[in-house]
Amino acid sequence: MAIVQLKKLTFCGLIAQKSAVLEALQNLGGCHLVTLNTKELTVPEIDGKISENTLHALQYLNRCAKKRHQVVSLKNFNLAKIVATTLELKKEIRDLVDERDAIIKRIKEIEPWGNFKLPDKAELGGLSLWFYIVPQRLLKKIPTEDLIWQVVHRSNLQNYVVVIAQDEPLAALMPVARTHTGTRSLDNLTQRLNYVELKLEDKQAERESMTRWISLITLQLTLAEDQTHLKAAHGMTLDQAGVFALQAWVNQAEVGKFEAFAQAHELALLVAEPDLTDNPPTLLENSPAIAGAEDLITFYQTPNYHSWDPSAIVFWSVALFFAMILSDAGYAMLFLAYLGAKWPSLNEGVGKRMRVLFLVTLIFSIIWGMMIGSYFGYIAHQGTLLGHFKILDLDDFDSMMLISIAVGVVHLTLSNLVMAYQRKGKITAFASLGWAAITLGGFGLWQAQALHIMLLEQASKGLLGLGMLGVLCCSGHEPIHKFSDVVSRLLEGLHSLTDITKIFGNTLSYMRLFALGLAGASLALTFNNLAMDIYKSLPGLGLLCSILVLILGHGLNIMLCLLSGVLHGLRLNFIEFFNWSLTEEGYPFRAFVKKDRLLK
Repeated sequence: MAIVQLKKLTFCGLIAQKSAVLEALQNLGGCHLVTLNTKELTVPEIDGKISENTLHALQYLNRCAKKRHQVVSLKNFNLAKIVATTLELKKEIRDLVDERDAIIKRIKEIEPWGNFKLPDKAELGGLSLWFYIVPQRLLKKIPTEDLIWQVVHRSNLQNYVVVIAQDEPLAALMPVARTHTGTRSLDNLTQRLNYVELKLEDKQAERESMTRWISLITLQLTLAEDQTHLKAAHGMTLDQAGVFALQAWVNQAEVGKFEAFAQAHELALLVAEPDLTDNPPTLLENSPAIAGAEDLITFYQTPNYHSWDPSAIVFWSVALFFAMILSDAGYAMLFLAYLGAKWPSLNEGVGKRMRVLFLVTLIFSIIWGMMIGSYFGYIAHQGTLLGHFKILDLDDFDSMMLISIAVGVVHLTLSNLVMAYQRKGKITAFASLGWAAITLGGFGLWQAQALHIMLLEQASKGLLGLGMLGVLCCSGHEPIHKFSDVVSRLLEGLHSLTDITKIFGNTLSYMRLFALGLAGASLALTFNNLAMDIYKSLPGLGLLCSILVLILGHGLNIMLCLLSGVLHGLRLNFIEFFNWSLTEEGYPFRAFVKKDRLLK
């Protein structure tokens, strides 16, 4: 679990062999190209030339629920025709779905009026039909002397009224505005709906048939992407006097492979260590067990090459924070059962890397939930089987607050100690050690005064003093040659000391672990009590109502706990922890490799 050490390689060769060398290098894979040409054609500019329509067609076919066996022969494969047909199908299906929804909505609107066809004015002697939906309470407001009207349908709340008149009744005469029923009868709409649904089934079958081309479309897109990156590589070289130069970063463990490549293609090769002026890409290398945390980190921020890989710490802290926020063993067991059902399908890519993180997180959640004795909001009592595992009380605010802040102190202290290690050999390392001392000293002083332990209080004050001295004297990194440099260093240290409020606020942020856990547990208990009250107050029907309350209430609480656990658990790592240990952002290592070779 570390950032892979890279070497900088510079290849030199004749321009005549440049194309062949780049193709071979792409086929070999494993290097991150560096541009030597300030006027190169960038990858995003070329990527924009890849057919957007092809990508949209592929995405649309991939979303089809049922897929056909894939065609592997290119004999009858016409990419342009298949893409055009797919996009036309997409438009036709969308139009049919829109029409079907509109017809269904229209049928619901006119169904209460019955199945009728509007007569011509001539058939009614110049009169017309006017339609109104009138609430029960307003029916008496329709005048009976000035208008001829009839209620043709009643519901619990509404009356469907038809007025016969030559002109539309004045708005002042009717208690509600007129309803437009349209000219299409219910029979006509029903027939059209049947036609549209049959047509939609035919189009969906055509879409399903087109899914047989997914593999070949994917392959063509992959080949196009490979060509894109190959063209970009041509623009990254420095060409002068019949010679080209190409620079790349490679894993230092694979340098031998590229030395053999250079020898095979008769290229000059220079291997160099990255220096302080270089900004190499970041290539993380973690065991499969904690690779899920690596995905979380790179989603938010790629660590700088000269920094460190926090994957292991994030892995365990995310699991602990989620467990403390969830604070219910019953919910955790439910999630674990779902993970067990989905485990076989999470067998590749991101799913395979993340499932181990999910498993460890849920194991932590079950253990923590048992420690506080919470099971779907039910609190296990002492003397019961589950009560034997309960060693903490979520209602003991002082203790739970202390645990949450202690977790924060450990987390932030570890963050500063890691930063101090990264700065080893530099004066600023003592500033990071100072912040670690301030964090521990402040926590120790708080507890010493609360518990009235004089020795701990004196030790904590001493630790605080040393920490502040370290920050004051060692925050600057410029060398000291004269008295003004000393003053400058001290002024920089004083400015750094203003971050005491920040580290205090960051530490208090960990109280959300207790607050959110208590909120989830309280909400679960509230739904349990509400269901019990309903059950007792409504004999017979109360059982059904109480079950519905439990299902809906706990379902809502589970979603809130899940959202809180993920967002706030990650926030404490990405904001509070990274703020003190991972200040510089890097960019990811992008291997120059043929994608179609990876697909085989």
